[in-house]
Amino acid sequence: MRTISLDLRERILGSYDNQEGTRLEIARRFRVSLGLVKKLLQQRRHTGDLAPRHRFSGRKPMIVPAHRRQMQALLAKKNDLTLQELRQATGLTCSLQAINVVLGQLGLTYKKRHSTPANKTGPTSSEPGGAGAASKRPWTRRGWSSSTNPEPKPT
Repeated sequence: MRTISLDLRERILGSYDNQEGTRLEIARRFRVSLGLVKKLLQQRRHTGDLAPRHRFSGRKPMIVPAHRRQMQALLAKKNDLTLQELRQATGLTCSLQAINVVLGQLGLTYKKRHSTPANKTGPTSSEPGGAGAASKRPWTRRGWSSSTNPEPKPT
């Protein structure tokens, strides 16, 4: 969605100030939503400015840099804290997934890493495997054999 130009914003508010109609009529005249007209009036009332406020839009982060530093300090002291313990220690009310994402951004994960190389694994069976189908037993169903139930002959 594109930002409404400053010129159009000024014309919308100028029309409202000159009482050229209701907010809904002005919105229809300038082909904008009623919500935009309300937002412009509110923005002018609160800030006195009409310029777009992109940097202030969107949801504000719950985990701020101070929380990140606190998490790093807590994990430096005790590195096996769970996400729930971290959330309680920092006093956050966000989801555990949000904490996990932040820890990933900080390069801190709960991935277990072995401090020594893995042992060499040996063969799991003492006998060598067979050569495909020759080493397998023929499949038979209990009580059934090819001699008692011969295959039907083509006619």
